[in-house]
Amino acid sequence: MTTPDTFYQSPDSYTVLKRPLFLPLLSRLFESAITTTLPKPSRLPFGLENVGLELEGMRKNEEAEIDRLPIDLLANIFVLLTCFKDLAQASSVCRKWKQGVKQSLARREKLSFAGWTMDDDSITRLVLPAYNLKELDISKSRWGCQITDNGLYQLSSAKCVSNLSSISLWGMAAITDKGVVQLISRATSLQHLNIGGTFITDESLFAIANSCPHLKSIILWGCRHVTESGLLALVNKCRKLGSINAWGMRVPLHCFMVLVTISPALQIQPKGLLLSVERVGMLPVF
Repeated sequence: MTTPDTFYQSPDSYTVLKRPLFLPLLSRLFESAITTTLPKPSRLPFGLENVGLELEGMRKNEEAEIDRLPIDLLANIFVLLTCFKDLAQASSVCRKWKQGVKQSLARREKLSFAGWTMDDDSITRLVLPAYNLKELDISKSRWGCQITDNGLYQLSSAKCVSNLSSISLWGMAAITDKGVVQLISRATSLQHLNIGGTFITDESLFAIANSCPHLKSIILWGCRHVTESGLLALVNKCRKLGSINAWGMRVPLHCFMVLVTISPALQIQPKGLLLSVERVGMLPVF
């Protein structure tokens, strides 16, 4: 079965058995992507003695209309595909379609691997050509999208990283501060970060505070190794930060009151957390 791991690894020659599977799909996409009809084949020269040979030669050399589409138009069509399996199969058809898939990745602004069984190499292979990527979702799902520090190191070399505005590493239990720091240090345009369900420590938060001045929201759900020091550094340096999800963290309640004092507009999630802090502050002191 073809998986996303087969991207860019197929031979350049036509895979005859796979092409017909794609024709119905692409025909539907052509209806929305093509506004003009393709030129008809050139007129057959007429000759009484050679007409049979001419017809036979035309049938042999005639190029299928779908093969006459320019790569740029194929790329526009492949952008409409949301299934990585379909993209992998399209990439294995021929050299031209393979190039079209690669160009379509370069035009995407969002990539989500949630729900796909992916590893370091397959994710990197898809992200590297995506030069215009703005949002990257590598969340763990029921089927287990797996990425390690090695994968984060590979992703940090992608040209799109410095332009990413949103990254989700939700539930990636295999990553550590080492990989997160490497990736985040290059994501200088980051505005939204979901790093909940991981085992990061204050070291990652220090890197975020130093590298992401435009950060607006962060999810630290269940990050029980993060302490008050990391949160204080984050709020002090990321002055645009407007929301923190701190559910399940092992941080003293008074810490959140300090954070709101530093940044009054800061929203702490869940909302009941601040209500608990306020109740503690209202208790009489004897």
